[in-house]
Amino acid sequence: MVNREVIGAHYGLRDWLVQRITAVVMSVFTVIFLVKLFLMPQFDYAHWSALWHGNVMRFAALLFFVSLGLHAWVGMRNIFMDYVKNTNLRVVLFAFVILALVTYVAWAVQILWGI
Repeated sequence: MVNREVIGAHYGLRDWLVQRITAVVMSVFTVIFLVKLFLMPQFDYAHWSALWHGNVMRFAALLFFVSLGLHAWVGMRNIFMDYVKNTNLRVVLFAFVILALVTYVAWAVQILWGI
């Protein structure tokens, strides 16, 4: 009889694509954000607030934070699958990381649309 463990293997190409696509999204956002930041006439509250009042920048930032969450999830999941051999502990760590990342993305949404 084969005793199978739930370890979540065989993600290879999908993980690779998620990591690369999210890295590109975060890089493009970072470049756009830095360009906008350097092109500000003054770095004060009024100009900073005006930067975030446009929906384009808010959606771009939301895309950045969702990408960051996905990027972090794939990385942490792979680390846990490689180095945490106890299945129960691994599941607990998965749940903790998922809860933390969802909380962070929800917090980013609250910050972006709470301005």
